[in-house]
Amino acid sequence: MAWQGAACAQPAPAAHSQQTAGTVSRAPRISDGVVRLGFLLDMSGLYADVTGPGSAAAARMAVEDVGGKVLGAPVEVVVADHQNKPDIAAATARAWFDTGGVDAILDVAASATALAAVDIAKAKNKVIVFNGPGAVRLTNEACSPVSVHWAYDTYALAKSTAQATVTAGGDSWFFVTADYAFGQDLERDASAVVKANGGKVLGSVRAPLNTADFSSFLLQAQGSGAKVVGLANAGADTTNAIKQAAEFGLTGGGQTLAGLLVYISDVHGLGLKATQGMLLTEGFYWDLNDETRAWSKRYFARVGKMPNMSQAGVYSTVMHYLKAVERAGTDETQAVMAAMREMPVDDFYARGGRIREDGRMIHDMYLFRVKTPDESKGPWDLYTLVATIPGEQAFQPLSASRCPLVKK
Repeated sequence: MAWQGAACAQPAPAAHSQQTAGTVSRAPRISDGVVRLGFLLDMSGLYADVTGPGSAAAARMAVEDVGGKVLGAPVEVVVADHQNKPDIAAATARAWFDTGGVDAILDVAASATALAAVDIAKAKNKVIVFNGPGAVRLTNEACSPVSVHWAYDTYALAKSTAQATVTAGGDSWFFVTADYAFGQDLERDASAVVKANGGKVLGSVRAPLNTADFSSFLLQAQGSGAKVVGLANAGADTTNAIKQAAEFGLTGGGQTLAGLLVYISDVHGLGLKATQGMLLTEGFYWDLNDETRAWSKRYFARVGKMPNMSQAGVYSTVMHYLKAVERAGTDETQAVMAAMREMPVDDFYARGGRIREDGRMIHDMYLFRVKTPDESKGPWDLYTLVATIPGEQAFQPLSASRCPLVKK
């Protein structure tokens, strides 16, 4: 379990007079004089390319952009590799909160590890935010007063991609599903959308996390006769499945692949020849507008690749959290959470975003079509925008929430 602490500023006087919105001038209260932000990431495994070093870099960019300090106190970024093991994620979170001086964990890569870490954050009364994981149960059964789900979730992915695919004629599905919380939630949510739009689910198969050989699972999908093979997985599992589906002639035989969580790094790595025409849903794309382009070019200069929605989401999260500390005049959990909920999220990532009572950050999502090689004008010119889905439509409505914090 490797910890990588990186102080982004030298220690400063612990307090000074600070005027916060709606309060009288008072001295800020920063626990132990430092604001420490923890990131539990996959630094070397199957999700390293979609979270990992890129998410850590985004966090450090945000800290640098506020001058390395908040309320006069230095801000420190601490990163650990949880190796996609829930027990390591839980143990690290507990150690950070008990003895490491970490004030908040602002991302946990993958859903099983996130579900383990959120239990610790609830018990320790510490802020925890999620950009990498997708399981919608994080804002349902596992919701808490201290947690926020920022970038995307399985409900939003399923509703957009599955609905568009069924509407285009893909009305029979077979799922190849990652056998853990994220994959199970994604299959369930996508199945509900398929059926609600008049389609049928002909079957599914569960594949272990970090599967190298998808041949037996793809043969079952091929044998099902389904028009669409839904890939309810992510990271290297998704790219391996897409590569092997092409080798099996699955798409050449008339079946269509639906990648239910496909990152821009996946499309870039696989190439447009293999992914052209694929529909996918993201919460961010580097080439959406002038603001996304400007920030993404800064990120590219540092990391050597364009950011995905989870990595850009980390930057947005850190900025929002630090603004909330400034507004509250303290890093105390309840005060910071109240400020985070009061303030809109207005940055290049989200316009008019807001944190709902179930912890869901509501913002627009985007349906994209992957370009053909002839359409693309450069290595990262990969998507054509098909539709913008307003946040209130993209995410699960509160009326369907299973979060005990939601009053109905």
